[in-house]
Amino acid sequence: MSARLLLATANKKKLVELQRILDLALGASRIELVGLSDFPDYPDVPETGLTFGENALIKAREGVRRTGLPTVADDSGIAVDALNGMPGVFSARWAGRHGDDAANLDLVLAQIGDVDDAHRGGAFVCAAALVLPNGREHLVEGRQTGRILRQRRGEGGFGYDPIFLGDGQTRTNAELSPAEKDAISHRGKAFRELAKVIAKELPAG
Repeated sequence: MSARLLLATANKKKLVELQRILDLALGASRIELVGLSDFPDYPDVPETGLTFGENALIKAREGVRRTGLPTVADDSGIAVDALNGMPGVFSARWAGRHGDDAANLDLVLAQIGDVDDAHRGGAFVCAAALVLPNGREHLVEGRQTGRILRQRRGEGGFGYDPIFLGDGQTRTNAELSPAEKDAISHRGKAFRELAKVIAKELPAG
């Protein structure tokens, strides 16, 4: 029998991504993952934390409080060296409107347009939290370092994937297959680490 787990996001791509990673790590059908779209009256939860970890815990705690389900939440974004680590926790709304990927990309590219290639480093960062109805909490972090390109490449992925070239890679995250991206991405690393905790906290059967 599969365990039911809430991923506190309305982002369907994240839901598919986590299900894929958990199926690979724990076995297919081991976890039944549901998202916020399964709870039509679920309100927006303000992300008031100043770190990825704080925001992940805020969302996961609220998921447990409102649904009674074990809840996973992540907060992730891109930290650009030339912008002193920004957009950081503001990555999804860097251009002013939450989730406008095209505008966010355009703004970052414009802000570092005159930065030399040698100084266009950055990292994707993901903090992932698991909060259980019994009050136990777990927090892990994954990072992928690389550099920011001058123009988009690739049609896959989402967010800043088209302008991020990971260290040792010849293709951007947006040019990788889902499996290739999962193997090296910040979210893949964080969720694989969290899968180990989920396996212990939500045993099969």
